[in-house]
Amino acid sequence: MKIIILGAGQVGSSVASNLASEANDITVVDDNGAILQDLQDRLDLRTVKGHASHPDVLRQAGADDADMIIAVTRNDETNMVACQVAYTLFHTPTKIARVRSPEYLKYGRLFAQEALPVDVLISPEQLVTEYIQRLIEYPGALQVLDFAGGRVQLVAVRAFYGGPLVGHELRELKQHMPGIEARVAAIFRQGKPITPGGDTIIEADDEVFFIAAPKHIRDVMSELRKLDKPIKRVLLAGGGNIGMRLAAAIENRYQLKIIEHNQGRATLLSEELDKTIVLLGDAADEELLLEEGIDSMDVYCALTNDEEANILSAMLAKRLGARKVMSLINRASYVNLMQSDVIDVAISPEQATIGSLLTHVRRGDVVMVHALRRGAAEAIEAVAHGDKSSSKVVGRCIEEISLPAGTSIGAIVRGEDVLIAHHDTVIESDDHVILFLSDKNCIKEVERLFSVGVTFF
Repeated sequence: MKIIILGAGQVGSSVASNLASEANDITVVDDNGAILQDLQDRLDLRTVKGHASHPDVLRQAGADDADMIIAVTRNDETNMVACQVAYTLFHTPTKIARVRSPEYLKYGRLFAQEALPVDVLISPEQLVTEYIQRLIEYPGALQVLDFAGGRVQLVAVRAFYGGPLVGHELRELKQHMPGIEARVAAIFRQGKPITPGGDTIIEADDEVFFIAAPKHIRDVMSELRKLDKPIKRVLLAGGGNIGMRLAAAIENRYQLKIIEHNQGRATLLSEELDKTIVLLGDAADEELLLEEGIDSMDVYCALTNDEEANILSAMLAKRLGARKVMSLINRASYVNLMQSDVIDVAISPEQATIGSLLTHVRRGDVVMVHALRRGAAEAIEAVAHGDKSSSKVVGRCIEEISLPAGTSIGAIVRGEDVLIAHHDTVIESDDHVILFLSDKNCIKEVERLFSVGVTFF
């Protein structure tokens, strides 16, 4: 696939890295020559220096015959205009734009083909807001990801001593929870993937990924660790786009406070939010945190635009007694470093955005992609089509399907029903199949499995 990526910032560079490794023809456009040179030194791709929405720059990048444009510059207007130019002058089939401002997003009709022809809108702030909401809903989870419109979820949890299944074989899960369907899709032990089987013994500190319907998530988590108490009190640091969206989404369910250092923004927050207590101050002010009862907070979430400030304030909140701390961190190297005993969950907007973008790049009928473990693994939702003669999966039970090493089928969504996958489960046409890939380099083989007849090349 021939893809032009506009913007070589953190998201653009990460998307380029993901897609270049999958034999796509990638061109990256940016006005920063040094960043482009670094990308070209590391990856097999072309680069073009120039303004992302200028017609001549797009033509130089190969827009005449590009299959897709992904506009992820830091400027909403540049992204939108680039899609308009690609549609009007080059008839680009698929145009994806990152748009951050809620002032644009609240008017969906702006992005119709007869107005601003953007096929797919990506809003990192909204993706991150929904992601944090799910983490608050399931205390103790490292990741909670939706598939099939939320009818099935993939949850990552760290196993601790005290969990009934820790030290026992996986096959005992069914004995512990009769009538509850769930499947362990993958286990990471000391950072390395283990293919789970019935005789696999769960060890303390394993990172366990399991799939279940939402109503069963807490039951399965209770097998792997002592369940955390339900969340009641939440403190947010930072009232920017993400902080404000999150506060508006959860203020009716929790006792919520938000700290904002900017007077004007704090005033706006107090006017827009109904039940949230808005505090003017510095989230790294120990005295302020103590005054506001940080030691009684169930969740502290650092969401400012300064990731160093987020890390430090989250570490301080943890030391002062906050039960669970989360921090918004953009740099991948920081995410790997900080998600530990100090910071419970490092939230990467980049990874949330990449997963959403990859959904539209995958071959075959792939309707959802989530990047996992900082992009090394993936969970995908693919739709099976055809019949036994034209498809490699339809009409076959799971044990007959030649899945790549490290790939497992966790669940099947058939209409409104969620079927947890077993070795004898037969896949039917139009089933939504949830797969876990511990090595994302296997994605091409998976795409071939779900392609019908001669339509895949």
